[in-house]
Amino acid sequence: MGPETADDAGVYRIGKNLALVETADIITPLVDDPFTFGRIAAANALSDVYAMGGRPVTALNLAFFPSCDLPVEVLSEILTGGLAAVREARACLVGGHTVEDSELKYGLAVTGLIDPEQIVRNSTARPGDLLILTKPLGTGVISTAIKADMAPAGAAEEAVMWMVLLNAAAADLMLACEASACSDVTGFGLIGHAFEMGRGAGVTMRFKLDRLPIMGSVKELVRDGLIPAGCYRNRDYYWGQGVGYWGPADDLLPLFDPQTSGGLLIALSAPNAERFLQLAAGTGCFAVHVGEVLAFQGHSVEIV
Repeated sequence: MGPETADDAGVYRIGKNLALVETADIITPLVDDPFTFGRIAAANALSDVYAMGGRPVTALNLAFFPSCDLPVEVLSEILTGGLAAVREARACLVGGHTVEDSELKYGLAVTGLIDPEQIVRNSTARPGDLLILTKPLGTGVISTAIKADMAPAGAAEEAVMWMVLLNAAAADLMLACEASACSDVTGFGLIGHAFEMGRGAGVTMRFKLDRLPIMGSVKELVRDGLIPAGCYRNRDYYWGQGVGYWGPADDLLPLFDPQTSGGLLIALSAPNAERFLQLAAGTGCFAVHVGEVLAFQGHSVEIV
């Protein structure tokens, strides 16, 4: 598997029952604390393996560091935060590479393992499937507010809590419940990743607006204009591709918000979705039924 349907990672078979899952992801700082930034960036990169149904096994640091502008202790804290996330994933950090750069960036190249018969693709949702989301939306908006020093009390803590949370538990439930399709919700926003899923499968992903979980303060921050540039880019691109919504595009800005280390958007048959929700409730894994998959309605994403 390569980039044909914009899946979250590549997959390379190395045996009858074994394949490698390969991905890399790098981000710029979202928070001031370097350790927390490292954890977030690492969780974000690991998420691509989980979205495929894989198990991360090794990781390589990818760091771009302005050594003339920041003390080396900052880099050390970032790498320590990344290592904490890798260890939490029960993977091994096996090396990496650091580049002198004018802008601080950090991430991981991650290798995972998967049974080729258990790959969960983003292009295999089926009409009649239900859609489940495993983290609330809003990290892009809140990160923008943090950078502007305008994040309300508690908003930054809420966003960080979700961004450092690994998608490991949700991925385990996804495999146990035989998911039809999955993608993690990251830079393209909910609508963008759903659009890729719908287009790949030739179906319509219908979301119920009042069911979508959005972090506290996000709607107020959007009204105040604290909106990341990526949100507007996602809106302009995917709205131009055709989104089934009978209202102005700006009503949906939180759904175009580029997420960092977002949740999994999972399509499951109705019985499997019910089982997923029951198991999630029993294990404390966040999960919300947010919509359904329809036969193609003339657009890949519909909001009602």
